[in-house]
Amino acid sequence: MERMEHIGTYAVERVLGEGGMGIVYLARSRGGRAVAVKVARPELARDPVFRERFRAEVDSARRVGGFHTAPVVDADPESETPWLATAYIPGPTLSDLVTTRGPLSEPALRSLGAALAEALQAIHQCGLVHRDLKPGNIVMAEDGPRVLDFGISRAVEGAGLTVTGTSVGTPGFLSPEQAEGRPVTGASDVFALGAVLIAAAGGSPFGEGTPMALMYRSVHQEADLTAVPAGLRAVVAACMDKEPQRRPTPEQLLDAFTADGIVSPLYTPTAVVPTPSPQPAIPHTPAPPPPPPHRPAVAVPPVPVSPAPPVKAPELLAMDRKNAIVADGHGIAFNRKGKTLRFPWYRIWNVDRTWAGRELTVHIGLVDGTLLSCKVVASTEAELFHWVSKLDAVVHRFRLAR
Repeated sequence: MERMEHIGTYAVERVLGEGGMGIVYLARSRGGRAVAVKVARPELARDPVFRERFRAEVDSARRVGGFHTAPVVDADPESETPWLATAYIPGPTLSDLVTTRGPLSEPALRSLGAALAEALQAIHQCGLVHRDLKPGNIVMAEDGPRVLDFGISRAVEGAGLTVTGTSVGTPGFLSPEQAEGRPVTGASDVFALGAVLIAAAGGSPFGEGTPMALMYRSVHQEADLTAVPAGLRAVVAACMDKEPQRRPTPEQLLDAFTADGIVSPLYTPTAVVPTPSPQPAIPHTPAPPPPPPHRPAVAVPPVPVSPAPPVKAPELLAMDRKNAIVADGHGIAFNRKGKTLRFPWYRIWNVDRTWAGRELTVHIGLVDGTLLSCKVVASTEAELFHWVSKLDAVVHRFRLAR
């Protein structure tokens, strides 16, 4: 996507960030106010269902005001590339804050949890589900955390689109039902809130690894709570429950985080007396070197060569409530009723697949003659054929390239 100079009436200053759904720009209104403008990717813009849902989400997002989020100030769902403008909230993201200052203390985690629960309460009351709550989407403003970046994610999910290299949500923070492609409710945001608190405490909910591996763990493994202070571990564990109906509501989380009636502020404003800035010294400019004795008649500048964009390696995650199949650059893994078997490509002689109805069975033969198989059931025929296509691409890329 090319850099834009104007989006609607807003003058673009710089790129704030880029993700699978689009690019976020820092821009200025004609009156000089700073706004953050998110522009959808061209492949999304070409889908009429996306535009219809995006329009509805913008209308809902306008109702989420107050101090919970960055208020929506403008949008154009009919533009060649639809965009959404919100007030620009200065401050570090929670991700940046933890990286630079370290994990939050237990009182600060309680305050963060209460603020995020209150934000989700406001979002859900407007009929929205965020779907991508994570440390990078939370700005730690002076007056408290602000939740950003909702609207496009739900429109993408509702349109049934798959954007190359992306998923709706962020692996490591998305809920099991998102990973499995099941219906999503506000309980998914509560799961993400628990994962955010683990990250803010200095932990990693499901460790490190590829997006496929993180999605797999969110469904089949328990979150790592060791970094969470003991006093908060029970409530965070409740947020991370695999079953959506067993997770607490934002209202119940507010009660839990404010049980003593006191919430410590994450920031303590301090009066600062400005001091005059020293005048910068005038730099010394050396005299230019003398010209060469023989100047070429025509100067031919070197031609810059732009590197080709990296091609994302194919990978597969196919799973149901009992079994899972993962195929990527490392090999193939079967998870059958909680037991995981991993096979690197150098051990695999042959890969075959069969399907009937919505049931996919993957068969592998090892170089030592061992034969194994694993079966998963898709939620729809479209998902089944997506799995088959992904598996074929992985096998063609890695096994045949041995």
